[in-house]
Formats: sequence, C-alpha cells, structure tokens
Amino acid sequence: MIARYAIPFFIVMGFVVVPVLVYYLCRRFMPRRYGRPVGLAAAIVIIALVAYGMTSGFEQLEVRQIEYASRDLPEAFDGYRIVQFSDAHIATFEGRREWMLQRAVDVMNQQHADMIVFTGDMQNLYPDELPPHQSVLRQLKAPDGVYGVLGNHDYSTYQTEADDVKAQNDRKTVQALRDMHIDMLMNEHRIIRRGNDSIVLAGMENWGIPERMPKRGDAVKAMKGVSPKAFTVMLEHDPNAWRAKILPQCSAQLTLSGHTHGGQFALFGWSPVEYTYSEWFGMTYEGERAIYVSSGLGGLIPFRIGQPGEIVVITLKKKK
Repeated sequence: MIARYAIPFFIVMGFVVVPVLVYYLCRRFMPRRYGRPVGLAAAIVIIALVAYGMTSGFEQLEVRQIEYASRDLPEAFDGYRIVQFSDAHIATFEGRREWMLQRAVDVMNQQHADMIVFTGDMQNLYPDELPPHQSVLRQLKAPDGVYGVLGNHDYSTYQTEADDVKAQNDRKTVQALRDMHIDMLMNEHRIIRRGNDSIVLAGMENWGIPERMPKRGDAVKAMKGVSPKAFTVMLEHDPNAWRAKILPQCSAQLTLSGHTHGGQFALFGWSPVEYTYSEWFGMTYEGERAIYVSSGLGGLIPFRIGQPGEIVVITLKKKK
C-alpha cells in the first residue's frame, strides 16, 4: 500500500504538510517579529526545492567512471569494461519523462562496454508496467551480453493479490525482463571467456534484512561449481547481502548493487540513508574485496537533489 500511494503521499507532504508545519513552528518558537517572515521564507524554499527535485533534479544523469583492480583478474581482462545501471523503476518514466529512459539507453550504448549489467528494480509494482518499454530496453547492446538480477520491487512483495496471482506475477516479471533480451541470473552464473582466460559473472536473487524484503538470494548456489580462485563479479540488488551473505559464503571479488538510490538526496556528500545502510553509495572495500552501490537510474518517487541518476562504467584492472 505504501508503494502504491508513494507519489501522492510525497506530493502532499512536500508541497503542503512540511511547509505548513515549518511555518507554524517558526511562528510558534521564534520571536514574534521574525517568526512569520522566516516561516514564510522557509516554507517557500521547501516548496521550491521539492519542485526542483521533481523536475530538473530528477532529470539529471551522470556517467560515473570507476576502476577496480585485482591480482586475481586474468591478463586478458585487463581493461575490461562493464556498464551498470540499477533501480530503473521504468513506470516512473512514462509520459513526459519517456525521453529520459531513451537517453539512458543511448548513453549506455555510447560507452561501448564489453558487458551491461542491471542490478534490480525494473518495475515499481506490477509486471504490466514493463511491456510498453521493452522496445527501448531491447536496444541495449554489448559484445558479451546484457545481464540482470531481480530487486525487491521486481517481486510481488508490495502487491495485495492472492498468493497464486502473486506467483504468476513473479513469473511474468522475469519473462518480461527476458523479453528485453536481459539474461536474468537467478542464483546462477555465467562464464565470460577471452581466449584461454575467463571470468565469472554471478547473480543472486534479492536478499534483504527487513522482514518484508524477499530473501531468495543464495550466494552459495549462485557460485556452485566456481573455483574459489576464479575472478568473480557478483550482482546483488540489496547491499545488505554483501556483509551478511557474500563475504562469508563465497569468494566474489567485486559486488555490484543498488537499492538505496543514494537516498535520492545528498548535501555535501551526506544523505540520511547512511543511517540505514552500512554501504549506501559508492565503492567500499573489505581487504581487496569490494562492493559498488549505485545511486540508481530512476526511483519510485521522481525526486532527486544532489544525488543524480547515474550510469556506472566499471573498468577492471590487473593489479601487478
């Protein structure tokens, strides 16, 4: 229910409730001479920021270049480039925002990467949101393919239908993603080869800590048959799984995640989402193993300030 009414709730809070509350508090607790003008000014600023965040702020797109170096990377993959996008929430790109999704696809193709990966949350609530955008997502091209994993919104978690309908919707979502020519990794892996060398791309289903979050991710199953010495990139939507499952249960050197959206709001590098997630944005290392958490491409709520949507280009380097 929260997901279904997230946008109208946010609009009411951002344009009415919070500005009125701030105005009241200023009048109530500041000296009479200053309370009213300060409260009015603060309310106007809040409304302006919300309006900006839902228009120009949400329309910004950044291409972020990062590197990850490992001694385990085979020589043939030195300089290998992976494009990551996450949290598309493509239903939010309907109507006047449709051009934003096409722009994102064009920008990803322009990177001429070896591989494109998607780290979850293609839909907001229902699989019926996906088919209208399949023609755009099918344009994604990379020599070694386009791969993906499911995010919490890609399951029937927030749906109110009967269990059998939810199960059917889960199947529809996976099929719709495959119809976009995305190779979905459901606790499984693929081998990418360059001559006699190879790396592993593994993908977990979603695994999250909150009770309602899907907990279908299985790092052990995803890596079944993979040598601990193999260089592995793991795709997992929720970064909480990195410390809880991936680090202790498998040997994947680099994990790519999303889910947090970087809070969709940041001020001088700070976002309130950092109080909820240990790894909420950017690269974090544990020894030589690392996770990159993307701020995502879109959002259930079309709002961003200081944390633009992003496309990530990861270059793998051989550490000498």
